[in-house]
Amino acid sequence: MKVLILKQILMKNLKKYLMLVLIIASFSTFLIGCNDEDDTSTQGTSKVTVRMTDAPGDYDEVNVEVLDVMIKNNSDASEDGWVSIGNIQPGIYNLLDLTGGINVLLADNEVPSGYLGQLRLVLGDENTVVKDGVTYALNTPSAQQSGLKLQINQTLQAGATYNFLLDFDVEHSVVVEAGGSGNYNLHPVIRVTTAATSGVIKGTVLPITVQTLASVEVNGTVVSAYTNEQGVFQLSGIPSGTYTVTLTPDVASGLAVLTVDNVVVVNGEVTNMGSLNLP
Repeated sequence: MKVLILKQILMKNLKKYLMLVLIIASFSTFLIGCNDEDDTSTQGTSKVTVRMTDAPGDYDEVNVEVLDVMIKNNSDASEDGWVSIGNIQPGIYNLLDLTGGINVLLADNEVPSGYLGQLRLVLGDENTVVKDGVTYALNTPSAQQSGLKLQINQTLQAGATYNFLLDFDVEHSVVVEAGGSGNYNLHPVIRVTTAATSGVIKGTVLPITVQTLASVEVNGTVVSAYTNEQGVFQLSGIPSGTYTVTLTPDVASGLAVLTVDNVVVVNGEVTNMGSLNLP
């Protein structure tokens, strides 16, 4: 009789244990399913292109040697975690050829989807600046010799394409050391934008023989670019909104500043202002 009672007690407890195991297993499956559903947007790969353009300065040439373009999935300052995008187009590029909407492709490849913290532009030693027909070495400070680090802080969705534009500001990037040494240093001022989160303003300023500075204020920061030899300017990385564009001609021309109000920008699109005559 005691043995029978003991068996009954064991059977009841065994049923409870089995039921508990089944509940835990079902709950675990539910959690895994939820996690899989949440992560689908960042599983797989995303298409990334990196292009370079320029807002010119008062030089004949500014030549920059690009060796690699690297990315990192976090924003910390350590040297760990950097990987090359791959499919790089290395070479020496004259930034002053990249004006008026012209840009050059530096990298174009599939990368793992997910958080993209930083992008690094790795430069070589063949950097020069030409001023009044004379070529000078363009030195890169030691702190930047491992590459120019640019903050991205964007999550790449699987299957999506991201076009990053590196916009050099040559006028504020190239400096001459004090004391008349004639040594030129590269202290890059670069804006990184994507077509998905910004638009473009472009136009042609007449007469084309007058170099003109086109500028617009974006959230307290002035974005500017000079016209090229065809009188064309392009302001890239402008978020959607309504802006006032200011066209400032070379003082020696004797022409007045032209201000154009209510210029509408749409993300992912080009706003072409057409031909603009200086007063």
